[in-house]
Amino acid sequence: MTTAQICILTAIVVYMVIIIAIGVVYSKRNQNADDFYLGGRQLGPLVTAMSAEASDMSSWLLMGLPGVAYISGVADAAWTAIGLAIGTYLNWLFVAKRLRRYSVKAGNAITVPEFFKNRYRDKSNLLVGISAVIILVFFIPYTASGFAACGKLFSSLFGLPYMTAMIVSAFVIVFYTMLGGFLAASTTDLIQSIVMTIALVIVVAFGVHTAGGWSNVVDNANAVAGYLSLTKVGNVVTGEVGGYSLITIVSTLAWGLGYFGMPHILLRFMAIKDENKIPLSRRIATIWVVISMTVAIIIGIVGYAMTKAGEIEAFTTSSDAEKTVIAVAQLMSQHSIAFALIAGVILAGILACTMSTSDSQLLAASSSFSQNILVDVFGCKISERGKVVAARLTVIGIALISMFIARDSESSVFGIVSFAWAGFGASFGPVMLFSLFWRRTNRQGAIAGMLAGGVMVFVWKYLVRPMGGLLDIYELLPAFLVGCVVILLVSLLTEAPSEEILKEFDEVAAGK
Repeated sequence: MTTAQICILTAIVVYMVIIIAIGVVYSKRNQNADDFYLGGRQLGPLVTAMSAEASDMSSWLLMGLPGVAYISGVADAAWTAIGLAIGTYLNWLFVAKRLRRYSVKAGNAITVPEFFKNRYRDKSNLLVGISAVIILVFFIPYTASGFAACGKLFSSLFGLPYMTAMIVSAFVIVFYTMLGGFLAASTTDLIQSIVMTIALVIVVAFGVHTAGGWSNVVDNANAVAGYLSLTKVGNVVTGEVGGYSLITIVSTLAWGLGYFGMPHILLRFMAIKDENKIPLSRRIATIWVVISMTVAIIIGIVGYAMTKAGEIEAFTTSSDAEKTVIAVAQLMSQHSIAFALIAGVILAGILACTMSTSDSQLLAASSSFSQNILVDVFGCKISERGKVVAARLTVIGIALISMFIARDSESSVFGIVSFAWAGFGASFGPVMLFSLFWRRTNRQGAIAGMLAGGVMVFVWKYLVRPMGGLLDIYELLPAFLVGCVVILLVSLLTEAPSEEILKEFDEVAAGK
């Protein structure tokens, strides 16, 4: 192992030790399921904001987004980022405070499925069961994408077998999540967001310098037709220029709709200590998201300029291009010991992206199984301490399944995240919005809309979208719209909610 590799490994190990230590410290605070899944609703505004966004961005921020920008230029990456920025702001503006208040009012719900169950007084547990299954179906591959990103990272850096690298990384994530629960995940997410920010800034600064300056970066980008356009796509590998129509722009902007249905983000809203601090959290979250995604896109463009300057090896596929930040860090590590340590921080930033999402996904998925399926659906009688034990065992089980899925080193992080994002956005997004803002929504409408949205994601992606033409749009948009229409129609065609449900809705709307 070279001196540079030792320095990088040292920085990463120190980072991992800190993260594990946080898990150990917070393990003593998990006395019941409420503590493990929601931190006792004690999150401050800064932790709420940064943990929500760090858990949102995942390895997609430092791998997926730069990879897309490197291969095809600005259009696809930029419109996706714009949609996500708008979605982030609107989610904080409309959903955060109402959900925090309503989840307490509706039986002090500690998971998203439990909120739906309590909101509609679903004694059959059908709604909570369907919600839990959807979370498991889409979160397991989502978590697998994070494990895969870690495997790619360590395999590229140290020449380790991909499977070995992926399993070791997954073990660390599982260990501190299993011990510390929600508070550990949220606290580490704050730290990870800081590390991610440092990584983004350093990579851009070093990359621009190495590529010969900003003017050279722009010149190389302009040399590829359509590369810097918002209405064209310029492929650096084939040289082909594709159009970016209005329907494609709308389809890509639809990424923002996904936020309304993301359980691991919605849980942060439910966990904040003071709902009056949500506007401060909203400002922090939105500013960080806009800046971080902008810098991530620039990294892709700078990475292409570095390949033209002969500083790093050119990439030919989107999957390979997701290693742009890794390549920049490896180049930096060759300059000196100090630069090698800095490179370690950058690579720890990739780990931070992955860990901050994977821990939250593991918690949300484990709560769906141990709390919503075992307790709510099957009626298992478990003590509070027993629920915590069941949750920890579930984290391990879900992680094992995710590792099995992540065994393919050629899988694209962007592709997996895209599909899982659509699944949650279409299944939960419409139901969440209607639950919070339309008093006439009933249990039948919520169930029908959830199923319709989730099923349409599969139908559109695998049956409709391959037809091409105007139908070649991101599956989240049509599935989300179908979910909304079904909720509206079924709710109007079936019995109205009870007076008890309507009264509770009105009290929440009035801020009581």
